[in-house]
Amino acid sequence: MTLETTLAAIAPADEPAMAAARELQARLTKPAGSLGVLEELSVRLAGLAAACPPPMPEPAAIAVFAGDHGVHAQGVTPWPQEVTAQMVANFVAGGATINAFARQINASILVIDVGVGIELHGGDNLLDANVRRGTRDLAVTGAMTEDEARAALETGISVAEALIEGGAKCLLTGDMGIANTTPAAALIAAFTGAAAAQVTGRGTGVDDATYAKKVDVVARAIALHQPDPARPLTTLAAVGGLEHAALAGFILGAAARRIPVIIDGVIAASAAVVAAAFAPDAVAAMVAGHRSVEPGADVALTHLRLSPLLDLGLRLGEGTGAALAAPLVAGSVRVLHEVATFDSAGVSEK
Repeated sequence: MTLETTLAAIAPADEPAMAAARELQARLTKPAGSLGVLEELSVRLAGLAAACPPPMPEPAAIAVFAGDHGVHAQGVTPWPQEVTAQMVANFVAGGATINAFARQINASILVIDVGVGIELHGGDNLLDANVRRGTRDLAVTGAMTEDEARAALETGISVAEALIEGGAKCLLTGDMGIANTTPAAALIAAFTGAAAAQVTGRGTGVDDATYAKKVDVVARAIALHQPDPARPLTTLAAVGGLEHAALAGFILGAAARRIPVIIDGVIAASAAVVAAAFAPDAVAAMVAGHRSVEPGADVALTHLRLSPLLDLGLRLGEGTGAALAAPLVAGSVRVLHEVATFDSAGVSEK
């Protein structure tokens, strides 16, 4: 699907299904509200599916989008750029943390090269969809052309389509890209209006001098490009990354098919803000998996009015927080399918 046909397919949450889910939650054999945020999550998922109860969000499929970044030249991270390709090879071989978590939840993993700086080889679970060999330096010029940003967006849409056609009932966002927290911070600043210092974190754990440089780079990028959130494609191209763009498309693709998509950390959160700028109703498909320690993630989730399910001090990325949250998402729906009502169980109400 093209970007335009995908956006046209995204619809608001279904209010009658949400009302039915709330009414069903009130009749289940438990005190009303006793499952806390999981109850409201089940209601949201009913609204997304336009059905009560909604389908079980299993099996899950994880898409890890990988790209490199020209802004690496600004010294915003101590990690060498070749680590991106090395970690992609690790994902393909099954040796990364996300692979372990995927096995834990019986989820599939697809790794997508959408912008890695060198040519990659090997693996049935590696998709070559490279748009360009890394972005340009967003502190100096536009990171991508609009055509490149669109190509990455539509790659994400096509990946979502393929995974859903393959049987996935829940999509999980993953990412890999050395220096990618810098464009993530720039995107969140651009779309929320927050200051650079408010959205920029330490990423892989940079020292004070590198952190100050990183904040300055984000601030300079915003000043240079003067991004307009009402023009999401232009803004994404100016300060985003290829994996951020592909993730935004992936989220939009899930929303168009009314399939839940679990948002991981700050990279995915920045992509979610982009997706919401294209289609505000896409937020109905988004589930915030966890609260990243990256400050920009909090700003992004607040902007989207999403509450994270977990708060574990995570900052790894890869889709790890989304994978850990997936059983909670499934559990919230299973309650609607399997818990007896007061009437059916013969239990007295208060």
